[in-house]
Amino acid sequence: MKFIAEINIMPLKVLLDPQGKAISNSMKNLGFTEMSNVRVGKHITLEITAESREYAMERVNDVCNKLLSNPIIEGFEYSLHEM
Repeated sequence: MKFIAEINIMPLKVLLDPQGKAISNSMKNLGFTEMSNVRVGKHITLEITAESREYAMERVNDVCNKLLSNPIIEGFEYSLHEM
């Protein structure tokens, strides 16, 4: 079976996000005053071939924990769709 994983990696909420802060300040300067608390992260899409949905989820969790995110400063969420 083939799946597509849509992965979002974001800085932990307890940590300062300098990119988000810079964007937030720029938005205020440009008149977008109704927007706040900007957080900047990464979006990764990948294809995975696996014998089951459960195994695919296990492998996506593994790659997120071991390679794609830094668990000390980032968290991740993903969705898995069958192709």
